[in-house]
Amino acid sequence: MKRLIAAAASALLVATPGLASLAVGTKAPDFSTQVSLAGKPMPFNLKAALKKGPVVLYFYPAAFTKGCTIEAHDFAEATDDFNKMGATVIGMSADDITTLNKFSVEECRNKFAVGAAAPATIKAYDVVLPVKPDKSNRTSYVIAPDGTVIFAFSALSPVGHVTGTMDAVKAWRAKHPKA
Repeated sequence: MKRLIAAAASALLVATPGLASLAVGTKAPDFSTQVSLAGKPMPFNLKAALKKGPVVLYFYPAAFTKGCTIEAHDFAEATDDFNKMGATVIGMSADDITTLNKFSVEECRNKFAVGAAAPATIKAYDVVLPVKPDKSNRTSYVIAPDGTVIFAFSALSPVGHVTGTMDAVKAWRAKHPKA
């Protein structure tokens, strides 16, 4: 049974990375937005964040839904490890800042910022959720400090997003130990 579950999980992980909209090696679109960290709204700009190190940018459909809550918990548990490697984690959805203030405390556990993804940002990252075009799909990216996408992964399930982005940040850090 364990082998069957592992095989199914592996198939899902292998089958879905091609769905990510921005290809590895492309420049990530810059954006500015309102984010919430620990229930406090503040401005965020991708270009400014990249000056500090890589950015783990993940899009999710909606706060307080089952999969998005699981994913937020997973990223919250991993945020300290990302921070130790100099990476910034930010989650993005089409939710309003009032909802994100609550989500950042209750589900993100005050560990990382969640931002309001404007329609232009969702479109620029080509992460439109086909069944609800006003929302984003579930896609995770790692963006290197030079603005280049070094990892992209899309899947309906939250499984694989944290491990994939963590592996990408570790690989980038191994090649750039002093950056």
